[in-house]
Amino acid sequence: MGGVGGSLLDGLIDGLVRRGYAVAPNYFSAALVRALREEARYKDQHGEFRLAGIGRRQEHQKDTRVRSDRTCWLKGDSLAQCQLFEGLESLRLAVNRELFMGLFELESHFSIYGPGDFYQRHVDAFNGNNGRLLSVVLYLNEGWQSQWGGRLRIWPKANANRVVTEVEPRAGTLVAFLSENIPHEVLAATRERYSIAGWFRCNNTTADRLDPAR
Repeated sequence: MGGVGGSLLDGLIDGLVRRGYAVAPNYFSAALVRALREEARYKDQHGEFRLAGIGRRQEHQKDTRVRSDRTCWLKGDSLAQCQLFEGLESLRLAVNRELFMGLFELESHFSIYGPGDFYQRHVDAFNGNNGRLLSVVLYLNEGWQSQWGGRLRIWPKANANRVVTEVEPRAGTLVAFLSENIPHEVLAATRERYSIAGWFRCNNTTADRLDPAR
């Protein structure tokens, strides 16, 4: 099982309330993280990854000046993915209970950043135009060393000039932050870097308009 303890979950909720972001090392088990990493490698070797884009639906485009990673969407078609989704569902329920955010569904993908790949400073939602409310990132890199780079750089708010923290992409670390409020950037690394990025969204579906996950 990839479940998490109550204290880790409580710490994430507290960080979201106090700062709009939270970092939880060893949030998921080493066994689950290893299984997810091996799955990502397998899918990459079999050509299932694609160059990442920016924007959704009609605005979706690929721009390597902004980001240069490769992605593969998670569909819940493996035991490891199902265990991950179970753990993240516990987070969704806790956030809705404590913060009344109305998180409805999760979309997520594997990300692979090769040496030198990056993602410039951005926010995951802008004026609520994609329904994303809470972003999560899980790192899958066993034995990661600081000198390899690849950190997640976080600013406290949209117009901030000062970086508030940088997160090492170490295996099992989960980062959560408010999608519209917290700017962030992925710094280049000297080694291949594996992660899972996800977004909890509100339900924008109406009687005459369906809102697909992506």
